[in-house]
Amino acid sequence: MPALGPRVLIVDDEASIRQSLGGVLGDENYQCTVVNSGELCLTELARQSYEAVLLDIWLPGMDGLETLSQIQELPAASRPAVIMISGHGNIETAVKATKLGAFDFIEKPLTIEKVSVVVKNAVQQRRMDLELQRLREDAGAHEIIGESVAMKALRQQLKLMAGTNGRVLIYGESGTGKELVARAIHRSSQRSSGPFVEVNCAALPEDLIESELFGHRRTNLDGSTDHKTGKLQKAHGGTFFLDEVGDMSLKTQAKVLRALDEHRFEPVGTAQYIQVDVRVIAATNKNLEKEIERGNFREDLFYRLNVIPFTVPPLRERVEDIPLLADHFLREFALAYGRKPKELSEDATAALMNHHWPGNVRELRNLMERIVILHPQHRIEARHLPLEAVRKGQAKAWNGFGSLHDVKEAAEREYILRKLEETGGNVTRASELLGLERSNLYRKMKALGIAPKD
Repeated sequence: MPALGPRVLIVDDEASIRQSLGGVLGDENYQCTVVNSGELCLTELARQSYEAVLLDIWLPGMDGLETLSQIQELPAASRPAVIMISGHGNIETAVKATKLGAFDFIEKPLTIEKVSVVVKNAVQQRRMDLELQRLREDAGAHEIIGESVAMKALRQQLKLMAGTNGRVLIYGESGTGKELVARAIHRSSQRSSGPFVEVNCAALPEDLIESELFGHRRTNLDGSTDHKTGKLQKAHGGTFFLDEVGDMSLKTQAKVLRALDEHRFEPVGTAQYIQVDVRVIAATNKNLEKEIERGNFREDLFYRLNVIPFTVPPLRERVEDIPLLADHFLREFALAYGRKPKELSEDATAALMNHHWPGNVRELRNLMERIVILHPQHRIEARHLPLEAVRKGQAKAWNGFGSLHDVKEAAEREYILRKLEETGGNVTRASELLGLERSNLYRKMKALGIAPKD
């Protein structure tokens, strides 16, 4: 028996067209579903994913162009390729459909050859786009960096469970890179070609989290319908990542537990079950066993999630990785902002390694972004780093001066050196920044023991 082909949704108000297209594409092993309106099209797309939609422009109620516009608002991973069909086509309509994101535009009367070729091309293009997006996401953006013993052990653990489908619970402080590990697990798994869908349980209000997880179906007062596809459904065939799962309410925990046990769930506002096949990875910065003792977390859900535990160490416990991470982030942001590459001096590296890093890798990453944006010079010194250890060192240095004159002279020397560094040693430009005549700056430099470079 041949494997089931791509899912195609046919949307047309003429029964004969629906029957004809369904028959032709069904013979070519496509899984076809037919509906007769734009509203039913959106309902069906909320229920399950399709690779292509054949959409008539002239429909009762919501027309094809409006339906196309709403389809384009779907997440890229669940957005089908849309082929517009019309018996009254014109160039203006075709251009508008293309601008709205339609893959192609074909006119009635339809031919078997034309429909077959266009649908095949649409499915292939969609798959190529999704693969390209996945490769872009994977290309260094989610690289696990570090040569410390702790990080080597973590990578070894990832390798050992790469081929499994077990649920994973990742422990670690905020900012350590728990999502990075979750994505690495997904990439190394048998589900790597499927979607990776994340929900941050701490970031969503209690009244929205169920709708975000499971979706909803609502009928508004004016009779219109409001459908939302839940993230659990979007993760079908892939990985579902519950970040900061310890912040989930007990009510939502009960629903998640049921969905994990039954592999199905009900969207909010409906009794219709949706079947899903997902691998669940959860992460937390809390001690869930203590949360269970306090009555804040369900013990049965904990044991469902804690099949394979991972612990991501804080940055202060892998200090030797700090220079590698800092250099990686400097290169990343220099490229992102179109700046010249930067390097850390020995005293800057030492200052970074002496810092406690309460915000972990996220704090280091944010600091390197700030450095790239605010400091034009190539070489980054310790004085450029807004860290407590640096400030304490500077305060200690000031205590070594014997008189106010010594302090003033040292400050002047430091400030002139900074401006010379900013201008690449150009004395003329530095004098403009300092508000001094060039000759006066030369005299000041000579008095302070600063040798000119130009």
